[in-house]
Amino acid sequence: MTAPVALPAPPARTHPCARCGAPVALDVGLCERCNPLGLKDSASSQVHGTVVLAVGLAIAGLAIAAHLAVAGIGPFTARLTAITPSSTAGSVLATIEVRNDGRTTGSATCRLSDPADASLIRSTVLYSPPIAPGATITIDQEIADTSADRPLTVTCLGP
Repeated sequence: MTAPVALPAPPARTHPCARCGAPVALDVGLCERCNPLGLKDSASSQVHGTVVLAVGLAIAGLAIAAHLAVAGIGPFTARLTAITPSSTAGSVLATIEVRNDGRTTGSATCRLSDPADASLIRSTVLYSPPIAPGATITIDQEIADTSADRPLTVTCLGP
């Protein structure tokens, strides 16, 4: 009878050292050369906590930058100065005056709507060109599916 042949043990699984890339055991982060005193590695919760903190600070920094980018734009005051029949059948041409009462140049988002239409389904939204602080501009906007005798209101908002 022959004795069973012992198979060689599989090599231990390793990963590269975090600093130099030398193979180290899975439960160790640094090799002997990079960590000669055998100091304990950082816990994964420490590493993940640091990353979460960095991401949170980055989001807060972006929010502050976004606020500073739009601060001082508006408020905008708007009024409807004229409603005339358009060259397109069933449409009117609304003339709107928009004033930037803020201290920074900015664009307004304006909505033309029927005050009786609470759902705002038949409203028209338009974006003004940049308006300097204290300046007033006039915008002509064609509105489809309406008549000159239908009441319209205009509201303009900043960012």
